[in-house]
Amino acid sequence: SFLKSISRNIYSSAVLGTLLFIMAILAVFYIFGKTDFDGRLVQGGYLGIILGFPLLESVGFSASLIILLAAIFIALLVTLNVPIYKLISKENKEEFASRGMVDHVVVKKGNETVTQDDKKTAQEAKPVATVASKQAKPEITDKEFVIKNTKSGNWALPPVELLHSDQEEPTTGDINASANIIKRTLSNFGIDVEMGEVSVGPTVTRYTLRPAVGVKLSRITALNPDLSLALAAHPIRIEAPIPGKSLVGIEIPNKKVAIIGLRNMFEHDDYKKSKYFLPLAMGRDVSGVPVFAGLEKMPHLLIAGATGSGKSVSINTVLLSMLYRYSPDVLKFILIDPKRVELTLYNGIPHLITPVITDNKKVIGVLRWAVSEMDRRFDILSKASSRDVFSYNAKMTAQKEDIMPFMVIVIDELADLMATYGRDIEAAIVRLAQMSRAVGIHLIVSTQRPSVEVITGLIKANITSRVAFQVASQVDSRTILDMSGAEKLLGNGDMLYLAGDTGKPRRLQGAFVSEKEVKDVVKFIKMQAENMEVPAEGELGFNFENSAGGQGSGIGGDDNAEDDLYSEAKEVVVLAGKASASLLQRRLRVGYARAARLLDILEDKGIIGPGDGAKPREVYVSKPSEEVSPESVSLEATGVVADTIEAEKEEEI
Repeated sequence: SFLKSISRNIYSSAVLGTLLFIMAILAVFYIFGKTDFDGRLVQGGYLGIILGFPLLESVGFSASLIILLAAIFIALLVTLNVPIYKLISKENKEEFASRGMVDHVVVKKGNETVTQDDKKTAQEAKPVATVASKQAKPEITDKEFVIKNTKSGNWALPPVELLHSDQEEPTTGDINASANIIKRTLSNFGIDVEMGEVSVGPTVTRYTLRPAVGVKLSRITALNPDLSLALAAHPIRIEAPIPGKSLVGIEIPNKKVAIIGLRNMFEHDDYKKSKYFLPLAMGRDVSGVPVFAGLEKMPHLLIAGATGSGKSVSINTVLLSMLYRYSPDVLKFILIDPKRVELTLYNGIPHLITPVITDNKKVIGVLRWAVSEMDRRFDILSKASSRDVFSYNAKMTAQKEDIMPFMVIVIDELADLMATYGRDIEAAIVRLAQMSRAVGIHLIVSTQRPSVEVITGLIKANITSRVAFQVASQVDSRTILDMSGAEKLLGNGDMLYLAGDTGKPRRLQGAFVSEKEVKDVVKFIKMQAENMEVPAEGELGFNFENSAGGQGSGIGGDDNAEDDLYSEAKEVVVLAGKASASLLQRRLRVGYARAARLLDILEDKGIIGPGDGAKPREVYVSKPSEEVSPESVSLEATGVVADTIEAEKEEEI
């Protein structure tokens, strides 16, 4: 059908061109004929009269001849199906092609707007017009409470000189040529657009365009591979439309990427005079404007991406953003690092409640203690008639009493924990994410395996603020953001930031923090802590073992201490003649983690044997039926024996 349509178009144009050619030739014969009408009719015929007579009578001989010669030329082009641009010389072809295209574009770098003509590239362009930034600066409001008379005394915040500034400048290439290629490519597919301003960012350059009325945006997004081929750039990302604007954005990778330093971010007025209490330096957007977010507004953050895409550097940026603001009296951390190499650099700073957790067995205890701490804080707020931690701290500050510090729990790798203790980890994270905002407890969770087994539906529903780094597939991007786009990122800190109060993600380039910078900041903080009474690593007084505090306390005791229910658990397994976690859960009304810990204690004491798959453990101690009189058997023990028979039947089934 396609070939038939082509042949039909060629045939119709040939017939139309031939007819026009014949009529124009006969009209020329007509005007060159004798002066009388009959003589001209003989030379031109009736077809010649149709064109020749009106022209000759209205415009005269000379003008008629010019018009008819032009008609003959056009008729030949239509008949032979020859495009006009093929007849133009090579020297004038580029000049002709540039007609109607973009002569200059408006390039926006950060807060500066630069008009660039064809002879200047983005690097050579000089600013000819600088306008004020349209970005409204955040309103500086007074904090709800002021930190005074802290235990830390005159705590000195780390100086910004410990951090590096921005390095290098982005290289974009010929911006006007790229804009013309975009417009020409879309025009070839029948899409008319009007090019807008160009924003030069640290990683990508965004070209904006306004499509003609009636053009579906899906037609533009479907041309992603064609634009990538025409621009010789991969990958490109099409944002249709740009949030808050009636424009479409096409993001093209820069030929040379700029490295963002954290020092420039911290020296920005939006960070120094931030309206957020816990400001986080997220990075710079596609225009190079710094972007900051408030952790207390999020109130939790999920970070996901492939290995080497910049997750660990982003976590360091987040931690330093808070360490550069507050002393240990105001801010506390619990750092969980199953990989053992990323967050251990922070060991020894007074902001830590406990040394960095690297043992998976202690993580459940940590999260349970956090849940218990959350409940304790709610009780304190209830007694003080305070709505949240801000109003409570305002009252305490007015009374010159100790405030309630903010607590941030950072989990660097969730996938390993979910593979080991998935159900318990998920339950604790969901409980904290649902309720801990009011008491000043916040979660930052990171994973390099963005699958539904790791980032479950409950976790996503309760952590709405997310950061997606480069991922391998569109499925992974949808798992993190519920939309595609992260698979087209460039890596090395290139991210999509989805705030909880927005519907579409924002592309940012995160700041780079080296290991040396982190060590220098940690060293400075440790020097500040030398004059403070900070507990040593072994004197913190917390027990974060897996089963510590089966009811959620997790405080006090040591690793070898017996559980309070040890005697009852021993009695249950001896009377039942077998031991299993489900049996202890039903009889003692405890959770699985505590029941498993009780089994470990019983095994260490030699009461029961080791586990053998799904079979109940063997009990080495015989039932004391011969030595115990009926009067000495308690009603509870009798109930245990009676229930054991039913339990055995249930387990056999």
